[in-house]
Amino acid sequence: GPDRWHENYPMAKGDKQSPIEINSKDVRHDASLAPWHASYDPGAAKTILNNGRTCRVVFDDTFDRSVLRGGPLTGAYRLRQLHLHWGSSDDHGSEHVIDGVKYAAELHMVHWNPKHGNFAGALKQPDGVAVVGILLKVGKTPKPEMKRILEEIDNIKTKGKEAPFQHFDPSILFPKSRDYWTYHGSFTTPPCEECITWILLREPIEVSSDQMAKLRSLSKNGENEPVNPLVDNWRPPQPVKGRIVRASFK
Repeated sequence: GPDRWHENYPMAKGDKQSPIEINSKDVRHDASLAPWHASYDPGAAKTILNNGRTCRVVFDDTFDRSVLRGGPLTGAYRLRQLHLHWGSSDDHGSEHVIDGVKYAAELHMVHWNPKHGNFAGALKQPDGVAVVGILLKVGKTPKPEMKRILEEIDNIKTKGKEAPFQHFDPSILFPKSRDYWTYHGSFTTPPCEECITWILLREPIEVSSDQMAKLRSLSKNGENEPVNPLVDNWRPPQPVKGRIVRASFK
């Protein structure tokens, strides 16, 4: 489990690890933080897959087709994939914790900086990757936009399964508010490279309890193996180690 990742991946014990717990009282409002904006081409969506660790949607990132700009970033970052982290029940599952509150799930949109040549090159640079994090909470008015991803779950029930996933604009998943926290951190899966500028959105989006149950129906195992539910694929919060979390809002 995550407690032992550092044995094989020493970076997992680094000084800029993610996720973290965000405490409002320690956050610094930064008036100079610009708004961020995404321009995504729905035609860039390619496939959805179950890799045994998460459900992932993959996008074409061979040119500046779907990009994220602004906010704490310099230049345009290309959308590569989005994936989710979730719990075994509705009361936990998010990776970031906000003032002690855990959410049911967390969606990550992973972008990389093309000035570093390719994705592998970007992983080695402090400004290589930008992730937009969206918290999912269980509520009465679920966001219909999540439906598209969840409809495909039956086609990728087991590890290694992949299905076409075309004409999808992930910006439909954004909440109404563009307010965000930002800090420098890492991937939350090994090898936990410390190359990420996090843009964590303040406003969660709503999903239904049924939609969460659908995610939990995925299996960690392959088709001919016993069903082993894919749940609790979140990493617990890591030490902040003196980093400052900045907020775009007061």
